Amino acid sequence: MSRYAFDKSLREIQNDILRMGSLVEQAIFDSVDSFMNQDVTVAAGVIMGDERIDELFLEIEDKCVKIIATQQPIAKDLRVAITGIKILLSLERMADHSVDIARSTMCLTGHPMIVRPVQEIPRMARMARQMVKDGLDAYVNRDVEKAKAMCAMDDQVDFIFSHVFKDTLACMEENPQVVVQGAYLLYVSRYLERIADHATNIGEAVIYLVTGERRELN
Repeated sequence: MSRYAFDKSLREIQNDILRMGSLVEQAIFDSVDSFMNQDVTVAAGVIMGDERIDELFLEIEDKCVKIIATQQPIAKDLRVAITGIKILLSLERMADHSVDIARSTMCLTGHPMIVRPVQEIPRMARMARQMVKDGLDAYVNRDVEKAKAMCAMDDQVDFIFSHVFKDTLACMEENPQVVVQGAYLLYVSRYLERIADHATNIGEAVIYLVTGERRELN
């Protein structure tokens, strides 16, 4: 494979990853929207849409593996392929957590969400989605500083998660009738916290891609 063809293959992989990232961002948005509005139709769409994300994951992963196996890239070229696989894994896990949130919506049918901390969920989701967007932007532009700044947002998500966790437990103690809703709220907040963690992994992958350094920013 010529250098031109090799670079073209790497660009195609990058574009495929961005396409998958767009689907994952939408899945996060839709899953939280379904949870907040108890919309089982939207939730079902997230669950069914995960199959396409999984298929895309396998397609792109296969391209990355083939480049490594057939071209035996070295140095930075190898890091590009490895980083692609790392980002793919993080995106796939985010999609899985979006499905988890959608399934929580399904399980809550007939149980109105009246637990106070639920109002924090959209804010957590917005921050998590912004982290995903910024992480992918940093990947495309090889922007280490943006990757670091995006990873720093994880602390804010963790802070909100801690607040939701404590406040939800307090609500459940005050009113045992909301235990079911509270339990699912805890699940959803945890899923969003994990999505932010996986977004941080993308930032770490970008730093590795550009510098060759392995940084633990989570």
